[in-house]
Amino acid sequence: MAKVVAEMSMSLDGYIGNPHGEVDELFGWYGNGTVEVPTVDGRLTFKVSEASAEHLRPAFSGAVGALLTGRRNFDQTQGWGGTHPVGAPIFVVSHSVPEGWPRADSTTTFYDDALRALEAAKRVAGDRIVAVSTPTLTQQYLDAGVLDEIVVSLVPVLLGAGIPFFGGLAKTPVRLADPLVVQGTGVTHLTYRVRR
Repeated sequence: MAKVVAEMSMSLDGYIGNPHGEVDELFGWYGNGTVEVPTVDGRLTFKVSEASAEHLRPAFSGAVGALLTGRRNFDQTQGWGGTHPVGAPIFVVSHSVPEGWPRADSTTTFYDDALRALEAAKRVAGDRIVAVSTPTLTQQYLDAGVLDEIVVSLVPVLLGAGIPFFGGLAKTPVRLADPLVVQGTGVTHLTYRVRR
């Protein structure tokens, strides 16, 4: 059965982007090393520390079977050109479908309900990971009790304001197991299992 995992880079004060949604301060670690991590579709190669490479390799080597995202992220990335770097089908939760989508050359689909999108993603993923790549969906899935893990790539920067990873949770406290810790260069990867 698919494991549902939310993973994002986050500032020490809890933000996954500045107030304008920009992530430059948080994504620097993807290019601050010498170890190459190619992506499934080959358009992009990261250069990170050895520790961060070990953390990233599974996701970019087929471990992710489906990716869930929201419309804002989809629009900001221009739909990743139809193929996300992890190579998995993309499930976009949105109340509207952008012009020109869906496309025949892409496995991107659109859902107006977050839980229906998750169920469809799980069917496609099989026993692989369903990756959640937005804070809003992370919060919804935590509130619904369907998120299995949270992975925070903690970046040593204070943004002071921005888009919070965990703001707006309706059901708290959310208890997590002790983290698996991977110390990269300019980032610490923390993997928490959600306790039920």
